[in-house]
Amino acid sequence: MCMAEINIGEHWFWWVLLVACLVWYSTVTVYVAIRGALDIKHMLARLAAMQEQER
Repeated sequence: MCMAEINIGEHWFWWVLLVACLVWYSTVTVYVAIRGALDIKHMLARLAAMQEQER
């Protein structure tokens, strides 16, 4: 069977699985990026507060 003869409709399961994986990966990536940015922001605030206390 030639690739040109393959109908996308015949592979609906794999398309659904691909989209589900992309959505999951994107969600996790965005979540980790946001949480990481917040953690760094809080860390820098604590370090600044500690530095002020030492002065």
